[in-house]
Amino acid sequence: MPAEPAPPAPPVQPAPHPAAAWRSALAALAALLTLNAALGFGPLWPTPGITLQARLAPEFVALWLLLLAIALRRRAVSSGALWGLAVLVLSLVLGRYADVTVPSLLGRPVSLYWDLPQLPRFLWVSARQQPWWLSLAVLAALAALLALLLALFRLCLAALLTGLVPLALRSMTAWGLAFGAALLAAAHVAQMPGTGRFVANAVLPGYLRQATLLRDALAPGRLAQALPTVTPVEDALAAHGPRALATLAGRDLNIVFLESFGAVLYDHPEISRATQASRLALQQSITASGRQVVSGFFRSPTIGGASDLAHLSLLSGVDLSDPRRHDLLLTTARPTLLHLARQAGYQTFGLYHAVSWPWPEHVHYGFDHYLDGPSLGYEGPPITFWKIPDQVALARFEQRFPRRADSPPRVLFFPTISSHFPFSPVPPYQPDWARAAGREPFDLPALQEALSLPVDWSQMGGHYAAAVNYVHRWLAGHFEQPEPREAVYVLIGDHQPTANITGEGVRWDVPVHIVSRDPALLERFKAQGFTRGCGPNVCRWAGCIT
Repeated sequence: MPAEPAPPAPPVQPAPHPAAAWRSALAALAALLTLNAALGFGPLWPTPGITLQARLAPEFVALWLLLLAIALRRRAVSSGALWGLAVLVLSLVLGRYADVTVPSLLGRPVSLYWDLPQLPRFLWVSARQQPWWLSLAVLAALAALLALLLALFRLCLAALLTGLVPLALRSMTAWGLAFGAALLAAAHVAQMPGTGRFVANAVLPGYLRQATLLRDALAPGRLAQALPTVTPVEDALAAHGPRALATLAGRDLNIVFLESFGAVLYDHPEISRATQASRLALQQSITASGRQVVSGFFRSPTIGGASDLAHLSLLSGVDLSDPRRHDLLLTTARPTLLHLARQAGYQTFGLYHAVSWPWPEHVHYGFDHYLDGPSLGYEGPPITFWKIPDQVALARFEQRFPRRADSPPRVLFFPTISSHFPFSPVPPYQPDWARAAGREPFDLPALQEALSLPVDWSQMGGHYAAAVNYVHRWLAGHFEQPEPREAVYVLIGDHQPTANITGEGVRWDVPVHIVSRDPALLERFKAQGFTRGCGPNVCRWAGCIT
């Protein structure tokens, strides 16, 4: 029987050309460095930009080990799997961008539960003053950037899988380096001292924290334990009823939240010097009007943003430093300081000139009259993203709701906005308050000068000081106006400004000023550590006006 012919020998693969081998090695090395840089960049303080870091990214180590594991189990990776890995890398990069820039801008870690609900409002407020084509162009550019990054990451992954990974699988040295890198990254995640010089901060633990936060937020039992059994407002209602505000003796009460007024106005030497003259002028206007002012510090429940937490925290007496408590509180019928005032015979007003969208949550606060931006009928030119300057809003409110001798006492709750991030442009001050309430509140040259100053995203300190000086100026002008009847003022910061103004690790305290003609009332605050004038000392106020 004839023997079967031997199978043909496999064709000999020609050795790669040395130049091609070098190109493949360089491409793989570039891919390795690109992915590590994309997963390990840091913040360009104090801007939304980033800076590259010569440190090992823990997520890249995890990605490298994943690529090795994939190559061990299968010889080839499908195109769909490559795109899936690229999407994973892109999501880690976007998460890292939020993780490093939010603390740089807001002075606190990113919180999906806190920040995501505010993102659509921020984008809408930012875009509504711009031409529609510009918004579309920005969206198109953002989509193109994401597509470009996705394609780049896929290209890098393919280069690693075809270049370095096969070599690493056959090299004990490569396995040793991978094991050492994994140990170093794990040690840094475990916060071992000294590892931060070589390893960037990891993002994956942040994802775990956010998942835990969302789990707690969606668990009714956990949220129900977040609120106190009895609030200070409920205590005051139970103990005193309609007499809870008897100390006011029927005087009006104006609660003015000063946007982005924080302890940085006193702690930061340059900002303190830049705002000292206008603060002194405000104090002089108060005393020249026959009033007195005492000041202290109050710990805000928020920093860098989320003013709603500060507003409702003061009115409810509930610590809302956990934003979940804020949302839970809005689902209850717990009374606020405004409900207490209504029982005492006061009319309550909420002046929110920065709000131009439906805000049904205002019902919880207890306003008899709620006025948003559109309801003020402002027809002047828009200034800043929020259109209506503080002085104009207050002038229009007082024109519409004049204080007469025969009208009931009232509580005005007025969150300001003109010193809001990005602190520019700064509105001009109008000495004629009657004109400030009119159709053309500003002279054209002053208006053009104010609007001609662009936002300086890299150096906002000067703009912040200018915005604070504007608020001091219109407050001083307000106290110079005739007073139809006596009122007590609570001027309180809502939170520290963004971290590009304050720096890292600052205290969450904000100044609070009590202005009144009644020395006995002010003595109650001085007994708690308040000091005379607009310069608070280290006293931290923990009470509310009851």
